[in-house]
Amino acid sequence: MEILHSSIAIIAAIVLIIRFKVDPVISLVIACVYLGLASGQGADGTITQITGGFGDIMAEVGLLIGFGVLIGSLLHSMGTFRDLVGILARRVGGRLPYAMTAALATIFPSIYVDVQVVLAAPVARESAPAVDRRIGLPWLAGAIAIGIFAGYVFVVPGLAAVAVAGLMEVPLGTYLLYGAPIGLATALITTLLFRLLLTRGFWNVETDVEPDVLTEDGQPREETDDVLIATSAAALPLIVRLLPILVPLVFIASGAIAGVAGFSHPVLSFVADANIALFVGLLLAFVMVRRSLGADGVGTVLGAGFQTTGEILLITGVGGSLGAVISASGMAETLEDVFTASENASVFVSILLAWLIAAVLHFAIGSVSVGAITAAGILSPIVGSLGVDPVVIALAIASGAMFALHVNSNFFWMFSTLLDLTTKGTLKTLTLATSLGAVVSLPLVLVASLVAAAT
Repeated sequence: MEILHSSIAIIAAIVLIIRFKVDPVISLVIACVYLGLASGQGADGTITQITGGFGDIMAEVGLLIGFGVLIGSLLHSMGTFRDLVGILARRVGGRLPYAMTAALATIFPSIYVDVQVVLAAPVARESAPAVDRRIGLPWLAGAIAIGIFAGYVFVVPGLAAVAVAGLMEVPLGTYLLYGAPIGLATALITTLLFRLLLTRGFWNVETDVEPDVLTEDGQPREETDDVLIATSAAALPLIVRLLPILVPLVFIASGAIAGVAGFSHPVLSFVADANIALFVGLLLAFVMVRRSLGADGVGTVLGAGFQTTGEILLITGVGGSLGAVISASGMAETLEDVFTASENASVFVSILLAWLIAAVLHFAIGSVSVGAITAAGILSPIVGSLGVDPVVIALAIASGAMFALHVNSNFFWMFSTLLDLTTKGTLKTLTLATSLGAVVSLPLVLVASLVAAAT
């Protein structure tokens, strides 16, 4: 019954938001209340999961969102994104989505997915008109989505990649050797296929983009300088103005690399924490703008960022509440009983089963990492009897775990708000791109199984 009630709750939330135009926060809370009561958690238990899930997500990503959005506001006031987009447009032009998805999948997998989207979203919004005035925004959104999660599940030291490799007892070097090419190929191929879908009239800017960011002719509005411009800060070299982004990335990546290498130091651990790293970036941006605009001016710029932050935090937190209620419903345990692995199955069946278990777990639970880790926990005890190299089963789990990231994920709501997309627009970009990526990567895993069998 947990599966049935969870499905009803998720479908109801989507219908309320898209068909009846109910605010996502209200719709998600309604879904939480229904699922909690229908699955037998009781009034007190339902409330506990709603509030606890909200608090847990805020503890995990609240500061990341706040610091990241404020950094974006300060960088915007210095014209940083405008100048960066100008350079990218001249250097790569219409190939920007491919450049961004490749970078996110291969260079930045050590960065938390929440940090990646917070930092990538402003670049995507501002560069969209230069890429394609009609489909630039959704194309870049899809490219960001698949780039982030292909790196997250396939490329060490992505969190899901490291976790699955560990549970399946696959050496990280072996996993990286197979996973990195699959992750990069998945990101690039998916970005290409996604563009082909968009060119066939799949995208409707009037229903898929928030109305307040559209111009009178229905086109996405280019970023405007509706906040004060820090003119002297804008005169700094672009590389200096990018330091509030680059420094946190270096700190976080250094910590991840040190962890893989088995090196530990208290100072490195401190500055490599994503919250501290982004706060350092915020301080750098604050100092640059403060010197140009003074105390009152920088306060005005930050004020605009605080308005955006509040909206993102509320809807992200409620998305976390739904995930907590689903977890408390016993969904994972029920799915473990539903899916049983058959020993001595063919290689294809074993890979498909691993993919399917991870896909269903992720779709139901709303977390890529939890779906992947749970699937690995189900399969790891019997992987030796499947007759397939464990790295192949691990890659199949990673592939399936990307499938259909949707409304029960707090990332879905972060993505939606940061990119100014409606719920329908986010389903058409984030959900479709991750689903397409999961399907694209499956045959690549089958190829990897042939390579592993031949070595």
